[in-house]
Amino acid sequence: MEDERSFSDICGGRLALQRRYYSPSCREFCLSCPRLSLRSLTAVTCTVWLAAYGLFTLCENSMILSAAIFITLLGLLGYLHFVKIDQETLLIIDSLGIQMTSSYASGKESTTFIEMGKVKDVVINEAIYMKVIYYLCILLKDPMEPHGISQVVPVFQVSTEQLSKVFSPKKICYLSPFSAFLLLLMFSRNVNSSCQDYLRTPDSYF
Repeated sequence: MEDERSFSDICGGRLALQRRYYSPSCREFCLSCPRLSLRSLTAVTCTVWLAAYGLFTLCENSMILSAAIFITLLGLLGYLHFVKIDQETLLIIDSLGIQMTSSYASGKESTTFIEMGKVKDVVINEAIYMKVIYYLCILLKDPMEPHGISQVVPVFQVSTEQLSKVFSPKKICYLSPFSAFLLLLMFSRNVNSSCQDYLRTPDSYF
């Protein structure tokens, strides 16, 4: 079984989320991000080269132009290899664990596996990125302290999407449709049943 849904990130870019169910205990979520924009790449390149040409006009040193070309190429390679993520995949096997895979624009892939026994809880974390945003995180158990937390692992690093209101009986909280959807469908066994009754989005699957 497979279906697809679209969301928006904080910059208005389109995020496509695909669900795949291989068995009742095995499911996969794939988040595809916008590709690198040629317009943005051209704008950044032209800005750097125009600035370098301006410095060259003032200093009359040809090394400035060579350095600008070198910095542009090196920066682009670094951005494609370490920053720009094209696709993130989350594979959940109930009896085994959670595997998270990030595919970068350069073709590089980074995979992280978390044993299900190490998962303490799944929460919605808060961060500030030009504004307050919320995203899903996995809390890992501390082996030395039963009630402690050893690490906070974000589920999807590019899922800082537009927010919509969700009402709970105690207070009004702000939750993205994307986060609520994943929280209910991916980790339903880790979420308190009373929370599932109140976490609803206007455009959810339910």
